[in-house]
Amino acid sequence: MLDELTQQQEHFLFELIERRYTDHSTAFCTQYKLEDWHTRLGGGIHADAIIDRIVHNKVQVYTGDLNMRELHPNQ
Repeated sequence: MLDELTQQQEHFLFELIERRYTDHSTAFCTQYKLEDWHTRLGGGIHADAIIDRIVHNKVQVYTGDLNMRELHPNQ
């Protein structure tokens, strides 16, 4: 979610998640809050569908507010 997605990339991501949705696990690691995902994923219908599939059966692991870049800036 660092760069804006093209329409083709949005469609690809949706298809990937859709195919894995019921039979496989998928790990998402992000520095963005869930409420920011919709905008970061393009804000359209694909973003709605992608987030729906990610959030519906999720297990969320919160790792805290520690920022390793601030803790170890020279590494």
